[in-house]
Amino acid sequence: MNITFDTSSLDSYEQFIQDKTQWGQGQGLQSFTLPSYLFDFQAYLVEWALKRGRAAIFADCGMGKTAMELAWANEIVQQENKPVLLVTPIAVGAQVIQEAEKFGVEAKRSRDGQIDDSKVVFVTNYEQLHKFDASRFAGVVCDESSAIKDFKSKRKDTVVEFMRTIKYRLLCTATAAPNDFWELGTSSEALGTLGFRDMITKFFRQETSKNNHGWGRTKYRFRGHAEQPFWSWVCSWARACQKPEDLGFDGSRFLLPALVEHEYVVESARKREGFLFALPAKDMREEREERRRTIKERCAKACAIADTEKGSTVLWCELNTEGDLLAKSLDDCVQISGSMSDDEKEEALIAFSNGQIRRLVTKPKIGAWGLNWQHCNNVTIFPSHSFEQYYQAVRRCWRFGQKKPVNVSLIVSEGEAGIVKNLRRKQHQVATMFESLCTHMNDAMHLATRDYFPETEEVPKWL
Repeated sequence: MNITFDTSSLDSYEQFIQDKTQWGQGQGLQSFTLPSYLFDFQAYLVEWALKRGRAAIFADCGMGKTAMELAWANEIVQQENKPVLLVTPIAVGAQVIQEAEKFGVEAKRSRDGQIDDSKVVFVTNYEQLHKFDASRFAGVVCDESSAIKDFKSKRKDTVVEFMRTIKYRLLCTATAAPNDFWELGTSSEALGTLGFRDMITKFFRQETSKNNHGWGRTKYRFRGHAEQPFWSWVCSWARACQKPEDLGFDGSRFLLPALVEHEYVVESARKREGFLFALPAKDMREEREERRRTIKERCAKACAIADTEKGSTVLWCELNTEGDLLAKSLDDCVQISGSMSDDEKEEALIAFSNGQIRRLVTKPKIGAWGLNWQHCNNVTIFPSHSFEQYYQAVRRCWRFGQKKPVNVSLIVSEGEAGIVKNLRRKQHQVATMFESLCTHMNDAMHLATRDYFPETEEVPKWL
């Protein structure tokens, strides 16, 4: 008896399996010309993102994300004959325009939603995105896309809705926690791959535990055998690197000068009520009290350090009263506060970037994302528990192009000792996480190249 096998459905079955595993072949450009100003690892990332069509690049500070964004956006403009919108944090837009001029990419600024018929890269900031008509653009780039990582935020909803009908999409960020599952979920949703909640349901299980006070805490862990499929799925739309070596390229040109961190603990003239000695704060409430009680002492220490430093200095604060006192106590100093208009903030940030202001005082949430301050190598911080804010604040200055060692001064009171300890713990955790992420991505990319459907099938002898 002769037995024949119908293999006509093999191709459709392969597509079915890929659809179920959330792998795709990409719907981007198949032929393009990359600019010569890109480094080899940058060209690799841009080529991959163009072929993918919708992609995320998680590259560390100073790896040239602006150059990659402009190259990607300009190629989409040229091939689609339609503009691309590049969205940035406040003040970064002016910097992107300067970079575009340097690289020979035609770009224009718009902050009111109005654009002309030019086939160029238009640049705006997140706060103005809702004023634009998505149908006018062939593609959109989100610079510092960690701005949408909070899945409950209005900004994330605005970005996702705006990108929903746009064919070409690119997200770029230098996140301090690149395998933060929440951020990966919101990024995937913006790219149209999987919704945030769909990602959680597909790959994770929920575990809820209660403490002695009855408060519940929810954690998400991988489902059984879901970890490798999860990273394979992430690799279908994202690439991550801290240095060129992570992608197999030579990184000798991207070596950074020394980062010199100093920790200063100041004593308070006023002790906590009912205590003879300063004790570490036990919770956030006590830390806030300690911070307010020691404003004068900490600001006095910051000013004393700034007066010994040569060149430019940026001082990061958490409270308005801290910023007001620093600005009042230091000469040749400008404060950027939340009460200022976006235009006023941008004007001051650009002036500091151009060296027109020697000392700048502001909060991390205002100016710690996206700006290049290689001209400044002195950083003073009143740290919080947010490692991302600390990381971004330092990396404004300590990045590719910095020629001098960067001095970072962390100033806390006796009661805030736990803050620095927590930052060090998170710093170690982030380093471990990124190493793990790169390992998982390399493994997933290797699996992606394997041929799961060979042309010749081996039939068992009993048939």
